[in-house]
Amino acid sequence: MEAVYRCVAGIDVHKKMLAVVIRRPTGETVEYLQRKFGTMKSEIGHLAAWLQQHQVSEVVMESTAQYWRPVWYGLEAHFQLHLTHPMKTRGPRGRKRDFRDAQRLADRSHWGDLEGSFIPGAEQRSWRWLTRTRVELKQKLGVIRSQVEGLLEQGGIKLSAVASDVFGVSGWAMLEKIGEGETDMNELLGEARGALRKKKAALKEALAGALEPVYRLLLKQQMAQVRLLWQQVEEVNEALAQAMKEHVPVLHRLSRIPGVDLYSAQELLAEIGPRAAAFDSPEQFASWVGVCPGSQESAGVNYSHRSPKGNRFLRRLLCQIAWAAIHTKETFFAGLFARLKPRVEGKGAAWAVAHRVAKVIWLILHKGVEYIEKGTATPNERTLVRKFRRLVREFGRQGISVKSLLEQEIRETP
Repeated sequence: MEAVYRCVAGIDVHKKMLAVVIRRPTGETVEYLQRKFGTMKSEIGHLAAWLQQHQVSEVVMESTAQYWRPVWYGLEAHFQLHLTHPMKTRGPRGRKRDFRDAQRLADRSHWGDLEGSFIPGAEQRSWRWLTRTRVELKQKLGVIRSQVEGLLEQGGIKLSAVASDVFGVSGWAMLEKIGEGETDMNELLGEARGALRKKKAALKEALAGALEPVYRLLLKQQMAQVRLLWQQVEEVNEALAQAMKEHVPVLHRLSRIPGVDLYSAQELLAEIGPRAAAFDSPEQFASWVGVCPGSQESAGVNYSHRSPKGNRFLRRLLCQIAWAAIHTKETFFAGLFARLKPRVEGKGAAWAVAHRVAKVIWLILHKGVEYIEKGTATPNERTLVRKFRRLVREFGRQGISVKSLLEQEIRETP
């Protein structure tokens, strides 16, 4: 009976206005109080005081764009908060009202009919901003790299066909010379370093073109942007190292997983937390990320196993980790991929590896265990029998009798 007397508030969040409804049981009936507030910091303070005045214990709101964030941050110190997706709580078409939506949130929260979102604490939120900003900066670097190669193609300069990295030490020095209008081939070839010194003949052919003044101007602007992005990435790296210095042992444990480097470990810690406390099981964690098989069942038939949508940042990261682990020799994940690839296509097998990596990450964070590499497992008798039966079926589809082949082999054996 304790749940019946909970006082819950629902908030319909907008950019400039908050529609708030308090669901308060009074004896045998339920009373609803409603009021509008602004979204400025002072108005959120008035909202918190009004909710405390009516002894509200829980508050539920919709994740409307980014407008819910200041409301959440202003109330999280005083109430138990829940965040839900608007598509899961919206009213029927033609019957949508602000206060009615807020009342619906309060009612469904009271009866436990809402699926809440995972919102980390303030410290972890700052980690997320740093790691996600770093990813965006590196994506911008990739875009500029493509633009620079496009500018070079305008002048017939094929530097990327010879140099493995246009923004490497040699490539960058040559780009600076080209941006300044240098056309002396000896000056350009003199900037070659390392392995490129052995490719001077190919470099001479690749650098035979020339850029017009307009393209040289654009090239210098792009290079200035690259310098700025490199500086910003370094600043973010330093800020992350300082923010996560208390969790260095956790980062080291994560870095022992094949395919996980320091930057990946920092992203995992920022998205999940140092203990993965929000997830009770590895299956729940994999489902939240969206790397598990989906379910689209009707009348006892599952029409689709497509993975559900989840945390898009972790999905991207786990895919990268899975492919890196697959290409690491003599590892469990490489062996798992090799066993699954004959039955499912390459991407499906890699997705299964990402699923297994997600479970391993949960165990390391939640249980505090160390990763121990077992290497490629030796196939057992059951696995060999399954492979043999699959080959027999394949021979049958090709019209070949395995029995006759065996009999022929026995006859020909001396």
